[in-house]
Amino acid sequence: LDNDALELYHGRLDKSPGAIAIRLRWYGTGDPSLVFVERKTHRDKWTGEVSVKERFIIKEEEVEQVMNNVYPIEQKKKEMIEKKGKSQKEADEWEQLVREITQAIQSKQLVPTMRTQCMRTAFQIPFDATVRISLDTNLCMITERGYDIQGGKVWHRDPNGILAQNEITRFPHAILEIKLEIKEGSMGAPQWVSDLQNSGLIYEVHKYSKFIHGCAVLLPEDAQSVPYWIDDASIRNSIIASGGSRILMPEDVGVGPGATAIYSQLLPFGSTTDDRTATAVGRTGNTDPTKAPNYGFNFNTSSADEAFTLTTKKGASGGEEYGDDDSDEECFNAFCSPTYGYSASVMAPTRMQKIEPKIFFANERTFLHYVHAGVTLSTIASGILAFSAESDESWAHTYALVLLLISLGFVMYALHVFKWRADRIKTRVPGRWDDPRGPILLGSMLVGVLTVSLVAKLYAIATFEPEL
Repeated sequence: LDNDALELYHGRLDKSPGAIAIRLRWYGTGDPSLVFVERKTHRDKWTGEVSVKERFIIKEEEVEQVMNNVYPIEQKKKEMIEKKGKSQKEADEWEQLVREITQAIQSKQLVPTMRTQCMRTAFQIPFDATVRISLDTNLCMITERGYDIQGGKVWHRDPNGILAQNEITRFPHAILEIKLEIKEGSMGAPQWVSDLQNSGLIYEVHKYSKFIHGCAVLLPEDAQSVPYWIDDASIRNSIIASGGSRILMPEDVGVGPGATAIYSQLLPFGSTTDDRTATAVGRTGNTDPTKAPNYGFNFNTSSADEAFTLTTKKGASGGEEYGDDDSDEECFNAFCSPTYGYSASVMAPTRMQKIEPKIFFANERTFLHYVHAGVTLSTIASGILAFSAESDESWAHTYALVLLLISLGFVMYALHVFKWRADRIKTRVPGRWDDPRGPILLGSMLVGVLTVSLVAKLYAIATFEPEL
């Protein structure tokens, strides 16, 4: 669901704190009998909060009541307590969710906007949420605009209707999503998951969303901005076939301004100016993390207390869900590719580093700490020079000059590491972002100078001859 301004689309695309997505989900090939009304709320993980998905189940004929805010909430709540044995707390939470969703639909004037349709295959060991995998094939997005909804009585297209070319886009890849629930103290992901990780069959697409892709391609007049993966060469033809060429950059330009102009590794198959569709290889055990683009995994390592945010869960009124769409959680979304071999003996690279705002401030604080140490040392050295000039001690002059050089080294080292680390943060280069040798070298030099000062003082005391 969305409105004419695509308010929810832009909120989800920008990952605005508190951005919501409301959708109607059903399973099967025929007309729906049960419909899941879902609301997803985005939260920035770096703030300590987690994104939340909530839902409740209604019958198909009740969708119109929900869309028009006339759903009999009090009556349904009473039935939950008396007939289904729900507690008062559960009923109150259900009521709050329903009221918030129906009010959001009315206040934001939300109507059916985009449908995602696919053949989903789910893999999970019964009653075991450790590993959950969903594979979506034959994926297509269909715009829900262009027909009379009759005041909410009609909320989806006639399945027997004929679609125009610009009303449907067929996505040329299968979407694989892997979610792990790794409890504290466990041994980590199973070996077969690591083998799949290194198989070369898959390419990571960070935060890929079917809803966002469909709106950007099929509603280009209303989309004020588009997701980064639009520039990928492998999906360009499908976008053009659906009439969405206006959101694409010219072939001789390749990528538009934004993330892909800085992070070329975001596009698994490259752009039109760097087309890798014929040579691209997914993540394998032989991949060199310092030389090749990195499309690794981003696993969910939620604790047991956070399991409610994962793929398979009970809805507000019961019922299980297999797989998820447009996930905000720490999971792995991938395009599937042809088969390539791999070598399990070589460690696969880590995925592209995650960036949180506090990392930039931490880099600045580290720079200021080193500069402060350098200024302190130079102040001490200047003081020694001033006093040694009065006492005419030549060794003190030498000691102060060496200390000044070390203080200058601290400042130059701080500036070099600050710029080096800022560049790695900007490009998200995989690997370590610290310098393990610099502090040891500078610290050793400072210890050496202080040791010389101590030895000189002890020598002066030992050779001191008081005047009689």
